Amino acid sequence: YIDLTQQCWNYFVELMSNVTTSEMCEWKVISRPYSELRACLEDWAEHLNYSYPNALAEQYIFQSHYLYFHNCTLEHPVYFDPPEDVLLAMIIAPICLIPFLVTLVIWRSKDGKAQA
Repeated sequence: YIDLTQQCWNYFVELMSNVTTSEMCEWKVISRPYSELRACLEDWAEHLNYSYPNALAEQYIFQSHYLYFHNCTLEHPVYFDPPEDVLLAMIIAPICLIPFLVTLVIWRSKDGKAQA
């Protein structure tokens, strides 16, 4: 598997040699070489009954990011959902406040004294 993954890497390096520096962070350009590397590593692992992802495959993926994509940044940050416990608290807190506020309004309106 080590020799086969090295061949996958060599093919990836060959494909990336055709990519210019200005195109290095454009997904349209790098998706094919990157997908080829991932598919090659995955196919050989499956063919040899190795698990995927595995340490060697991950090493090549990390190496590709370190050598080729380390200067790529997102123009627009990607936002993720908050953790479930925070999300649940954000949903339940207003729901629990509504009965309290309704009770407060009713209690204050039953006072019977006219507001001046």
